[in-house]
Amino acid sequence: MTRAWAVDASCLGNPGPMEYRGVDLDTGKVIFHFGPIKGTNNIGEFLAIVHAMALMEQRGIKGYTIYSDSVNAQLWVKKQKCKTTLKPSDDTKQALELVARAEKWLKTHSFRPEVLKWNTKEWGEIPADFGRK
Repeated sequence: MTRAWAVDASCLGNPGPMEYRGVDLDTGKVIFHFGPIKGTNNIGEFLAIVHAMALMEQRGIKGYTIYSDSVNAQLWVKKQKCKTTLKPSDDTKQALELVARAEKWLKTHSFRPEVLKWNTKEWGEIPADFGRK
């Protein structure tokens, strides 16, 4: 048993319609999916990691690893700050509100499952990938 989730995001354009999801590596089932909303791929990757953490905490899931293929998102989670350059507008309001909510969650919750880099070169595309490359 792997005891891990994989997360990934997709964005058509940058910014553009962005969505993200999490997949259980044991079953291949989608655990959560959000979007699309206007955002960036990096924001989606960041939100996917935090969404997975919050869901694991909420469900009492311990001892699981989260895999992400985004070094930026992993760094942002570690620093508890999404370093996006997305400009505020009516179209991006929802994404930026979610970023603020995720940053607040990181600052107010100590639950931290291990977040590891998915090794795409060795393992192939991350199972949460949307297949739009």
